[in-house]
Amino acid sequence: MRKKIVAGNWKMNLNLQEGVALAKEINEALVAEKPNCGVIICTPFIHLACVADVLDKNLVGLGAENCADKEKGAYTGEVSAEMVKSTGAQYVILGHSERRQYYKETPEILKEKVQLALKNGLKVIFCIGETLEEREANKQNEVVKAELEGSVFNLSEEEFKNIIIAYEPIWAIGTGKTATADQAEEIHAYIRSIVAEKYGNEVAQDTTILYGGSCKASNAPELFAKENIDGGLIGGASLKCADFKGIIDAWKK
Repeated sequence: MRKKIVAGNWKMNLNLQEGVALAKEINEALVAEKPNCGVIICTPFIHLACVADVLDKNLVGLGAENCADKEKGAYTGEVSAEMVKSTGAQYVILGHSERRQYYKETPEILKEKVQLALKNGLKVIFCIGETLEEREANKQNEVVKAELEGSVFNLSEEEFKNIIIAYEPIWAIGTGKTATADQAEEIHAYIRSIVAEKYGNEVAQDTTILYGGSCKASNAPELFAKENIDGGLIGGASLKCADFKGIIDAWKK
């Protein structure tokens, strides 16, 4: 059975003290009421080591929001996959649309990052998705296929088992627009079919595919009820414990 996961992406929010307080609150809420799914919080780099200290690893996984495409060396300001791993983190988000758009991360750069993350024992939450323009031109399938081929379909079957895919319609991030559950299910099913073409049906059935795009407690149950949607990568709604827990609890419905 593939894993059901709700992952929070804090983005560039919360100072260190606020972040540690939120992590404690989330941890306590899940200790009090065990979740029906895997839960991961992905925090800014500076939070990782402190947050690792307050989480029950059996209940809440910890991830970074990025890592460098170089192993080590004279790259001032960069944070390597090895450094991320050394904080106690187990996951890293790579290929987020904001990194692709604002920091010009290409498929080649992301391919390097994925390799280094896996080499250092991190699991990768790999983001793919189309813009509004691409969706309106009905190009979403070719866009997500190219993004997978460009950065992760070079991996061996064994390596690919450490990839969680997050589909994020860029037009629905932070805009309040959400893909309908049917739209999301349709592209998730397509993504699973191209994983099956590449790695076979068994690997495809085991691959967790998350939905990321204005997912909140009110629409999570409908999204998560779909066969090919295995959870969510949550932005804004992961910054408040009650909102985040509301989405996690959608797996109990």
